[in-house]
Amino acid sequence: MGAAGYWSTWPAYAAGQTVLRNHKPCSPVLLAKPQGARNRVWKLGTYRAEPLPALLSFLSQPYREIFEFFIDNFKTYKPLLSAIKKEYEATLAHQEEMIRALEPLKVMVATVSEECTQQILALQEKEKVEINTLKQEKLHLLKLIDSMKEENCSLQTQVNKRLQMSVAEEYTRYLEECSARKLLLAKLNERQNEQPEGEDVVMLTLALKMARQDLTKAQVELNAMIAEYGDVVPRRDFESLEKKYSDLLQETETLRKDFDQLHEEYGTLLEVHRETAEDRGGSHTPRPNWAKCSEVIRGGEERWGRLAKGKSSNQLVDVLLEEIGTRVLKEMNAFHGWGKGDKVPVYLRHEGEVKNKKPTKKDVVNILKDIWKEKMTGEQSSLPEFFLSYLQKKYGDASAVEWSYTLYEYMRLCPSNHVMSSFYEILTGKVGIPGPCAAPLMALIEAFPLKRRDAIQELVDASRFSLDSDDDLIDYRSLFKEDEEGNPEPFVAKLRSQYVSEKQEYLQELKNSLGDVTEVNADDLKAAFCRIDPEINDQTLDAYISLAYQVREEQSDQEAVPVDTVLERLRVGDVRRVRPSTRKGSTTDLEGD
Repeated sequence: MGAAGYWSTWPAYAAGQTVLRNHKPCSPVLLAKPQGARNRVWKLGTYRAEPLPALLSFLSQPYREIFEFFIDNFKTYKPLLSAIKKEYEATLAHQEEMIRALEPLKVMVATVSEECTQQILALQEKEKVEINTLKQEKLHLLKLIDSMKEENCSLQTQVNKRLQMSVAEEYTRYLEECSARKLLLAKLNERQNEQPEGEDVVMLTLALKMARQDLTKAQVELNAMIAEYGDVVPRRDFESLEKKYSDLLQETETLRKDFDQLHEEYGTLLEVHRETAEDRGGSHTPRPNWAKCSEVIRGGEERWGRLAKGKSSNQLVDVLLEEIGTRVLKEMNAFHGWGKGDKVPVYLRHEGEVKNKKPTKKDVVNILKDIWKEKMTGEQSSLPEFFLSYLQKKYGDASAVEWSYTLYEYMRLCPSNHVMSSFYEILTGKVGIPGPCAAPLMALIEAFPLKRRDAIQELVDASRFSLDSDDDLIDYRSLFKEDEEGNPEPFVAKLRSQYVSEKQEYLQELKNSLGDVTEVNADDLKAAFCRIDPEINDQTLDAYISLAYQVREEQSDQEAVPVDTVLERLRVGDVRRVRPSTRKGSTTDLEGD
């Protein structure tokens, strides 16, 4: 072992003089080595084993060559030196392998070290933020603690003041009580000193006891009195209520007598009203037997039935007069002239007899339609003058007067014909000349003779709702068309609404005619119908009665039915007025614009 504590590989028995002297190494590298290295090579006897780094440095290439030189020259130690060299080379190889194996670990250690450093820095930053937050929270809490301390001090001060005040008040109260006690004791002592000597305390105690017993007895009696007479009314109140009751009873008796008397009077008046209504219902003029007219009317029973169908008595009289007048007119050969005065119409100014042309009704209607059509083309003259000029132009001056008288008499005697009656009223000045809507207006008047003038005008306006011009011609088929959704045209809608309103108005008049009765029998209902519609015929009246009482027409003597039920049944049926309304604005009073 060397002086430094390392094991030496050299033999212990080898001396330093065994090294060959004056020997030149075969390699020039040996000569280039530093002096220290040569000293370690040649002084083998004094060589010490170096640590592993020193060995690695020692066994570099120059030293390797020198060591090989020693092995080659020292034959005796050649095996030992070879073994030592081999061992050193194995150790160096092992160390190099370990170094190569540890190189990736070195890189990994560096990487891990860098990551750990970054994590440490991140944690330090995070902790720094948390530390700052905690510091701020600490400052806030310190401020809160300071404020709470101040508040605590303030509250403590207030409590101390309040307690001091309370203690002072209690002390004052106790002091006053103490003073009051002292005063009471002083007064008590004074009274005891002032009390006469003759009064006995025992007597006073006994008197007090008896007074308490009397008080208890009086209290018991008072409670018993309250329990027994608690619901009893005082006599004064009882007498007052009894007097008021007698007055009310007397007043009730008086009112009851008055009510009985009024009830009897009401029954008497009701009986009188019923008898009067029955008398009125049975006092109508007997209806004529219109069937007899078929014996004298041309065409016999068949034609008369056609003429009389659905007409009232007044209308049948007009039909009969028209038939008689027409027959007389056809039998006449000439008319008497009216003269040439100013009051005579211009188309009738003639003296002497005028020949009767004896045309048929159809011819008269056609002539009047032609005259009216020519008049509507724009002629500005009056209708009487135009009437005469048209006849003169068509038939000549001689025949114009004859046709004028003939047409005039036919128009006068045939009021049932709408064209003749309308032309006659306009010609004689009873109504004015209608405007551009004359043809539709006349057609509607002829179709609905019972409608008022404003209702007819509404229908005319509805018929022209979809027209682009005021042309006199209207396609009547288009008035009854329906749209894609099945809705009717305005004309049909207006006609339906007028029908409903006219029915409601008619039934309202019937209700007003019945009066305030709640039930009505068949006779009273017939009388009411005759009052509001005098020209209603028996057939229509029987149909309305059967509809109201839900029986067949041949059944009679029906029981009374509530008025509301009768009106409701009539409302769902086909009920309408037979004669025109007498109010202003009906078509019977129609005047031109």
